[in-house]
Amino acid sequence: MGKKILAVYFSQSGQTRAIVESFLRPVVADGNEVEYLEIKTVHQFPFPWSVPVFFDTVPESVNIIPTALQPWQTRLEKYDLVVLGWQPWNLSPSIPFNSILQDEKFKNLIKGTPVITISGCRNMWINAQEKNKKLLVNAGAKLVGNIALVDRHLNHLSYFTIFHWLGTGRKDRKWGIFPKPGVSEKDISGASKFGNIVREYLRTGNWNHLQQDLARAGAAPVKYSLMFIERKAGKIFQKWVDLINKFPQKRKNILIVYKYYLAVALLVASPIILAVDLVLFRPFSQKKIKRLMQYYRGVDYKERV
Repeated sequence: MGKKILAVYFSQSGQTRAIVESFLRPVVADGNEVEYLEIKTVHQFPFPWSVPVFFDTVPESVNIIPTALQPWQTRLEKYDLVVLGWQPWNLSPSIPFNSILQDEKFKNLIKGTPVITISGCRNMWINAQEKNKKLLVNAGAKLVGNIALVDRHLNHLSYFTIFHWLGTGRKDRKWGIFPKPGVSEKDISGASKFGNIVREYLRTGNWNHLQQDLARAGAAPVKYSLMFIERKAGKIFQKWVDLINKFPQKRKNILIVYKYYLAVALLVASPIILAVDLVLFRPFSQKKIKRLMQYYRGVDYKERV
């Protein structure tokens, strides 16, 4: 008998919806029933974005402050599996996504239920997923799998292409020379390979080794340089948000300074810091690095890593 699956997602451009559909295609073909629930918020988050509007989401996304949701309902009260399609904003789960995870009605729905998270992002998803893990623990859900699809282009290139996409709404080549932004069509359609793995686990209902199999198939890519930058950046982002909260009347001006700081930190400072780390620290921290990378590829949650 087919299993009942709820696929919950927030998507501005349609990329996240396409990823979830591709991922679930083998699951549906195996005779399981999928119900889709789109997260809709009272406050609309525009797409394309203007740069000031995009950066104005920083404090609430970093501090995981929910926004009001539009009324929603599902056909069933319980599901065999819940799939959560999401995206990071500012190294944190997007505001609509953090809002559904903190909704009491939704928390009751997923309590005790196996959950798989699947995201599409530029390239940094670790910090955001850690916040997701904590929210899912608080909801009493069982995170059994995580899949992250990323923009495979160089960090510096994707910084420019993502703002081109966000600002224009066009997933094409900036000036005709930059690579296309976001997750590639090949990787989106290839998400079905992870669905093939999940299909087998759905048949048994035993999820114990799902994430190990997904990770072996490339579901949770952890690159050392990005992990290093993201762990540092997450703490710095929080300091900027703390400053905004301390001086709320200067929020707009602080965010303008933050925007330029972010560009300099990513494009200029991070390569220098990585070079220093490569010479002075990384050779002596291999055991810790291996432990961290293994942890982030998994689904367990620890308050301190």
